[in-house]
Amino acid sequence: MLTLTKLSKSYGEKQVLQDVSMDLLPGKVYGLVGENGAGKTTLFRCIAGLEPYDGQLESSHKPLKDVLGYLTSDSYFIPKITAEEHILLLTEARGIKLQDLANCNLFDLPLKNQASSYSTGMKKKLALTAVLLQQNQYFILDEPYNGIDFQSAIILTAIIHRLKEEGKTILISSHIYSTLKDTCDEIFYLDEGQIKQRVEKPDFDKLEEEMKTKILRVELDRFFGL
Repeated sequence: MLTLTKLSKSYGEKQVLQDVSMDLLPGKVYGLVGENGAGKTTLFRCIAGLEPYDGQLESSHKPLKDVLGYLTSDSYFIPKITAEEHILLLTEARGIKLQDLANCNLFDLPLKNQASSYSTGMKKKLALTAVLLQQNQYFILDEPYNGIDFQSAIILTAIIHRLKEEGKTILISSHIYSTLKDTCDEIFYLDEGQIKQRVEKPDFDKLEEEMKTKILRVELDRFFGL
């Protein structure tokens, strides 16, 4: 279990997160939605231990960093490292020795090639593969569906469901709302650094319509100068 209690984050005088509280349970998939700048990535970085914050974060697994896999929206790779080397680097950091990397190549990537030669979508699939093979207990996936093809999206959704069956805890952000409806048990709506709603499956469509209405009203009024 992962519990956030009144987690807040500021950069100078700018408050990015304010009193964010969550209970994330094993065997559950949670979605996080919000407009650009709402604080989603900052929240992920705080949970992953990459940003200092105020408030409390408690985990039933300690230290949390040793059992948490974090997929960033823009993955970084060491210069001139091959895809195979990247995967082995991340798995060996967890003390995992892969017996047959070829059978773990879910997305059929050219593993001998340098990661820098990959397309945007291939880089996302490489980063996903490495994080998934770490056998983490918690997964934070920041826009995992961005840039990947339809077939890979199907595979990723199936993987998320399998992780759920294995009792893992998954927190996902996505601008593609349909992917959250296909994978999540609950969705948090983050607005201006605060959790404004927490909805379960029966209310996913209602939240989507509310968000569409708000976005269209604000953006169209802005565009037409109303």
